[in-house]
Amino acid sequence: MVAALTSAGGVIALLDEDQEELQTFALQKLNGLVDQFWAEISDSVSKIEILYEDEGFPQRELAALIASKVYYHLGAFDESLTFALGAGQLFDASAKSEYVETIIAKCIHKYITLRSNQYEEPETAVEIDPRLEDVVERMFKRCEEDGEFKQSIGIALESRRLDIVERTILKGTSHELLAYVLDVSMTLIQNLDFRNKTLRLLVRLFKNLQEPDYVSISQCLVHLNDPASCSELLRELVNRGDDLHILMAYQIAFDLEENATQDFLHKVSNDLASAPAEERPVDGDAMDTDEANKPTDKFSKIRSILSGEESIKLHLEFLYRNNHTDLLILKNTKNALESRNSVYHSAVTFANAFMSAGTTSDEFLRQNLEWLSRATNWSKFSATAALGVIHKGQLSQSLALLAPYLPQDGVSGGSSFSEGGSLFALGLIHANHGGSVLEYLRNALKNTQTEVLQHGAALGLGVAGMATDNDDIYVELLTVLHSDSAVASEASGLAMGLVMLGTASAKAIDEMQVYAHETQHEKIIRGLAVGMSLIMYGKEEQADILIEKLCGDKDPILRYGGMYTVAMAYSGTGNNKAIRRLLHVAVSDVNDDVRRAAVTALGFILLRNHKQVPRIVQLLSESYNPNVRYGATLALGISCAGTGLMEAIELLEPMTKDPVDYVRQGALISLAMILIQQTDATNPKVGTVRKLYEKIIGDKHEDSMAKFGAVLGQGIIDAGGRNVTISLLSRSGHANMSAIVGMAVFTQFWYWYPLTHFLSLAFTPTAIIGLNKDLQIPKFEFISNAKPSLFAYPPTTKPPTTAVVEKVATAVLSTTAKAKARAKKSEKEKGAAEPMETDEKQVTEAEERKKEEEKDEKKTKKKKEENFEVLENMARVVPGQLKHITFKDDSRYVPVKKGVVGGILMMTDGRPEDKEDLIMPSAPSAESAGVAKTEEEAPPFEPFEYPFDN
Repeated sequence: MVAALTSAGGVIALLDEDQEELQTFALQKLNGLVDQFWAEISDSVSKIEILYEDEGFPQRELAALIASKVYYHLGAFDESLTFALGAGQLFDASAKSEYVETIIAKCIHKYITLRSNQYEEPETAVEIDPRLEDVVERMFKRCEEDGEFKQSIGIALESRRLDIVERTILKGTSHELLAYVLDVSMTLIQNLDFRNKTLRLLVRLFKNLQEPDYVSISQCLVHLNDPASCSELLRELVNRGDDLHILMAYQIAFDLEENATQDFLHKVSNDLASAPAEERPVDGDAMDTDEANKPTDKFSKIRSILSGEESIKLHLEFLYRNNHTDLLILKNTKNALESRNSVYHSAVTFANAFMSAGTTSDEFLRQNLEWLSRATNWSKFSATAALGVIHKGQLSQSLALLAPYLPQDGVSGGSSFSEGGSLFALGLIHANHGGSVLEYLRNALKNTQTEVLQHGAALGLGVAGMATDNDDIYVELLTVLHSDSAVASEASGLAMGLVMLGTASAKAIDEMQVYAHETQHEKIIRGLAVGMSLIMYGKEEQADILIEKLCGDKDPILRYGGMYTVAMAYSGTGNNKAIRRLLHVAVSDVNDDVRRAAVTALGFILLRNHKQVPRIVQLLSESYNPNVRYGATLALGISCAGTGLMEAIELLEPMTKDPVDYVRQGALISLAMILIQQTDATNPKVGTVRKLYEKIIGDKHEDSMAKFGAVLGQGIIDAGGRNVTISLLSRSGHANMSAIVGMAVFTQFWYWYPLTHFLSLAFTPTAIIGLNKDLQIPKFEFISNAKPSLFAYPPTTKPPTTAVVEKVATAVLSTTAKAKARAKKSEKEKGAAEPMETDEKQVTEAEERKKEEEKDEKKTKKKKEENFEVLENMARVVPGQLKHITFKDDSRYVPVKKGVVGGILMMTDGRPEDKEDLIMPSAPSAESAGVAKTEEEAPPFEPFEYPFDN
């Protein structure tokens, strides 16, 4: 029996020998003993190091390996890594031990750090040890051999190695890995330049697939801001000539319209307009003249889609058809609030605008004309602007709809507040799709000196001309800014930011900064501060210089603008540097407004990581400073909008009872944003929150600010006739520019109520709208594989039933009871008949029977409910429902897009020879509006004689 070794002392002693053979033998033995006797060996580690440093020693690498293992056990990982690199090939990167895993992790971390520094600071010569590169290369090979492609790609992206990314994708399952890289690029890569290079690589790889993924290619090109390549892609698809590629071109056009800026779409459209007329399908044979003209026709359709006309028309039709606005909620709220209070009047106006957003239904206003007429001054401005939210998207008839309110040439005496509001309304109808109305609004701004009209026209220009980079409009707004009118110049400062949105224009930033330091008006400085933040939208590191300037300014309003610049520049990136800056300011700035803005901005940065937000703002939501608590409510509402996230709701619920009124207001608004389009089945808090709104609105002792929040909450939770959600990310998972900007300007309602209307920019219709190759709406069905009650519309509020006076049980004296009992006993003895059952008894029994029947009915309903639902084209499909949507195997129409689908979809027709059954538009159009007017007008009376006429 061999005795167990209790010491490595004998082997260590051999290291002192002069003969290389004995030293080599000692090292070989120690390599096997080091994990057991590392503490003992560590006393002699210097001897092992001397052997490694001796270049003439044949087993230098073995000495390095042992030294590395000793230092690993001692916890000195940097020294361990250095010696592991010296071990060369003896360090086996494929071994499955804790030591190897730790050292490889250290290798990778060091390699990533050095490569990132090398990439971001090329002027500083950062050298990387070739031995380190060798270990990392071996690790990449090991990942590929083990099939761990995603792990390899993750490290390659972090270490800026696009060659490895490409190699791994080509070795693995290409399409799945490409989708993974696209997702990681948009969510985790924080360097803008490297992200763009990755997207360029993806464009090339998506094109080289056996079946090119055109949808993903177009998404990459939008992020690369490359309209020329986009138009080239669309032209290539159209010129293929077959239906499938033409449908794909239309689908891409719809996706571009949803995700790209006006300026980008304008460039693509202009590029397509210049497409040569003689272009032919690449695989076409000889064809007649009509067929030869087809590509030109297709291009005109694509341009129509890119202009936004088609999608706006379709969304308008969907919202008009499926309008489920519950006007009784508004009526009850209006009756519960004192309409002479302008805050309450405005609140109900905003709630109605949100509830009816895009539905074209102004029924509530028509029913309450007398109440509406009580609006004065800026309340009247907001009430008129609300028409823009209600009729959003009615581009062709916007001027006709607003004609009674718009300023008329040569006509004075109208209310300037109503006229100013109508100009803002015009902009809201054309939000992000200015077109011809921009010229009208420019003239309106130019031809008036009334500051209220200038305010409305500037806001209208800003919202309609978003991201157009239109220099003429900018100059016009700059002129108004220099008038130094607190009301007009504030709106023009904000509008300048909207027009130059995302351009990072140095000229605009300089002019706005200079004027912000010159003017004495806080309102103007605030308009400029928010405007500057919008110019830096999506610019990430490029905005850092401006952020530093604004955050270091002694004026708190400009520091406030600095917080919004961080929010806009890094929105949806989850950038750690930006988050650290905001958290630092949130707890350190001396100004409450700046601290509130810093916390609010966290919601914009963490759009894609909304599940992290409750954890990050938890302590801030318990801050002693109410402004910080308010910021925490908005951060939760912004990032978790439409998700129904329970962690966020659990943080907000206690804040609805906060001792400070505006914190309660923020919590009530944010709850609505989170619970929009949630049902009692998907989130049990929906009913509780709705009742809470009613309770607060009906409570005479509640503060007006909290009531304002509750009324706004009612409007938001039922927005767009219960057919829209608030989504700051598009369906494809990318930042939704107009929604983010709308939300950012909406948060300024803290200072100026009319800006509340900007929230309508964040409303996204939730529908599946299928189109055929002629952009018509065919009738077809699809399946939602979930219980109908799970995603059903909320039940409508029941009007109060006619009060039935119940019989109250009469008080009976004990003496009377005894007398009755004696009489009854004597009657029984006489053999008299039993008395009749009383009315009360019959009523109670009938009620009990009714309750039992209702219970049985509910039970049978529950039993009968199917696990699926058949829906028709243009049906409401909420975001959580999309993953349950499937198309029947024998369905005539199938989406041209693969994967989880929603929104506007181009459909391939499986039976083109059959006649199509189409859904005809029913939403009011320019023509139908004219017809309706003539129909509604009563005919004049027939001539008649009055009998008593003398």
